[in-house]
Amino acid sequence: MEIQFLKYRKIYFVLSSLIVGASIFSILFFGLNWGIEFSGGTLLEVKYKTQRPSPTEIKKQLASLDLEELYLQPSDNDKLILRMKHITEKTHQEILKKLGGEEKIVELRFESIGPVIGSELKRKTKTLILLSLFLLLIYISFAFRRIKYPVKPFEYALAALIALFHDVLIPLGAISFLGKYYGVRFTIPIVAALLTVVGYSVNDTVVVFDRIRENLLKKIGITFEETVNKSLNQTLVRCINTSLSTLLVLGSIFFFGGESLKYFSLCLILGILAGTYSSLFLAPPLLVSWWKKREKIK
Repeated sequence: MEIQFLKYRKIYFVLSSLIVGASIFSILFFGLNWGIEFSGGTLLEVKYKTQRPSPTEIKKQLASLDLEELYLQPSDNDKLILRMKHITEKTHQEILKKLGGEEKIVELRFESIGPVIGSELKRKTKTLILLSLFLLLIYISFAFRRIKYPVKPFEYALAALIALFHDVLIPLGAISFLGKYYGVRFTIPIVAALLTVVGYSVNDTVVVFDRIRENLLKKIGITFEETVNKSLNQTLVRCINTSLSTLLVLGSIFFFGGESLKYFSLCLILGILAGTYSSLFLAPPLLVSWWKKREKIK
């Protein structure tokens, strides 16, 4: 028995609009809590030889140094990452002393990034994401150039692009929200996760679109809506199985991979969930809605 995916497409559109709207609200009003790679600052990573104190205790130890914005990120069971404003070598040594010195800790990393480098990196990141989206738009238009009816090649590309924005905005909105209330930083690993989501989302959407193209050429289905619905039923199991196998790995990384990989994996989890949803319940229904509007079908 076939599932009637397209019967409830208006509900899918409303649900997607609400989630994406909440994400945009979060990004616009909360902004992104930029990591030191983008904003500039200092990163210090240490490893405790004995039991690591709680973040509250560590902040008390460093309270007299006037570090202003200090972000603590526990890593594994005995490591700690400290992110703060630019500091001098004198302050660097004082921090190490306050944390216990060579008797209690081992310094693993000390990095300083200037605001000019951070600003340039931020600009290049935005350019890279926009360029990726543009190239994907061209690719999909070219791949479906032979399908002129009932929807045009650029409409496949436009539907895929809308799905892409949907899939990227949802994890980005979540990172913005977590940055506001939990101090989660927007870092290079999160950029890598978002770019991975872009590729994953396009792959899922193109698989569904390709099945629609095959069924159109084979004249499977009386109407375009029926062809799309059959295509969704044929690709449903494949999409879900692929996503589940990926999510199992990402879930393991999220729970057992340590603090440094936690939000990288969370970003991927949200993006893949959104991508699986959009490839089945957003992009194909958009094609059908545009076709119905052009043909004036209710």
